[in-house]
Amino acid sequence: MPYNKKTFEQKLNHSTEYLDWLKSMLDSLDKNDIAKIIDIIEQSFLDWKKIFIAWNGWSAATASHMVSDLQKTTLWKKPQDKNDLIKFKAISLSDNIPVMTAWGNDEGYEYIFSEQLKVLADRWDLLIVITWSGNSSNILKIAEEANKLWVKTLWFLWFNWGRVKDLVDDYIIVKSDNFWFIEDIHMILDHLITAYFKSNIS
Repeated sequence: MPYNKKTFEQKLNHSTEYLDWLKSMLDSLDKNDIAKIIDIIEQSFLDWKKIFIAWNGWSAATASHMVSDLQKTTLWKKPQDKNDLIKFKAISLSDNIPVMTAWGNDEGYEYIFSEQLKVLADRWDLLIVITWSGNSSNILKIAEEANKLWVKTLWFLWFNWGRVKDLVDDYIIVKSDNFWFIEDIHMILDHLITAYFKSNIS
């Protein structure tokens, strides 16, 4: 298939259109929902609770990024000062490939997150999940397990809630069906949340 190279003006138009759409998606976010998300994460942080993050597919990279931001970026002091700070106990359930493949191979793909949660979680810990369809077997399974374990859940959703709707505690909805915009906004939310805690911890 030949590559269809565009003119500079077409590239400029594409860039403008993309950014305009992204701005409209950002404007559609409920600011009260964002503040509520920060409040939920803050309470888990102050209560010394673990924060688990589980996302499927390419969004697993966002989960890893968010864990890195919560664990490290929020601590903006010299190393010798950091022992005096309370820290985020953030864990990505998408990062341990041997554990994920062991559960997936031996028990089934739907267990790759829920069995980790069962081993690691305590009552009133927090689970952050993103789902596109709301119907992925591993997402449904970890939602069910979180409820059994009394683990609070915070969901990043888009238009289609799917079968997970009845298992959700708190959530924020990105009103788009374009996965690029959704992922962009998830990263912006991550950095917004990180900036809040960085300013307060430091």
